[in-house]
Amino acid sequence: MLTQASPQKQTKNTWHRPDPSFTYLLSFFLLLTALAWGLAYAPSFGAIVRLSLLFIFVHFIGSSLLVSTVGYFTIPRLFGPDGAAASLTGFRGGRGRRRGAAQGLFTQPGEKDQLEFGYCFDVSNRAFFPLYLHLYVVQFLLLPLLQRSPSNFLATFLGNTLYLSAITYYTYITFLGYNALPFLHNTELLLLPILAFAVLWLVSLIAGWGIVAQGRGVEGLFWGA
Repeated sequence: MLTQASPQKQTKNTWHRPDPSFTYLLSFFLLLTALAWGLAYAPSFGAIVRLSLLFIFVHFIGSSLLVSTVGYFTIPRLFGPDGAAASLTGFRGGRGRRRGAAQGLFTQPGEKDQLEFGYCFDVSNRAFFPLYLHLYVVQFLLLPLLQRSPSNFLATFLGNTLYLSAITYYTYITFLGYNALPFLHNTELLLLPILAFAVLWLVSLIAGWGIVAQGRGVEGLFWGA
């Protein structure tokens, strides 16, 4: 999606790719993952059905809708030509500017450089893929080690680092998605939360607080399902 945004705009006058195949494919993978989690930790038909609905419609689609909605309303105001970050120097603000980043669910004929909700949803969907690999696949394989009781430093380090890596990739892919739009400026600022995540990761290790051990991660939501 990120590398094909410009050709898509030139051929169809929209940044959004109306192709739901990625959403369907990742939903299918989440269904398989829910089956594995359910058989391993809650081997009942009802639990597996609830877990499948939770993974697909809450964790994936629900979170993507939430993040894309926030991005749809805030990104143009922050990074559009007239946004708060557009006047900052030292990033990309010096490049040629185009018309303002007006909003619309889909670009209308004759309109250019609009941030479309469909594009925001595409970005959120694709940014979820590293979360899926980290927190639904790798964490599933490491869960016996991560949930060792009493928790040790290795389990805390691995669990917290896994979540740090997942959220870092999510943030970076989100940045790449909006950075591909030529009418947005200084989108490198979207990477700043990674610094905050790294600080929280370091503090959590010093304090001996493990995300997995405390039941605050994906598996904690699973037990609550």
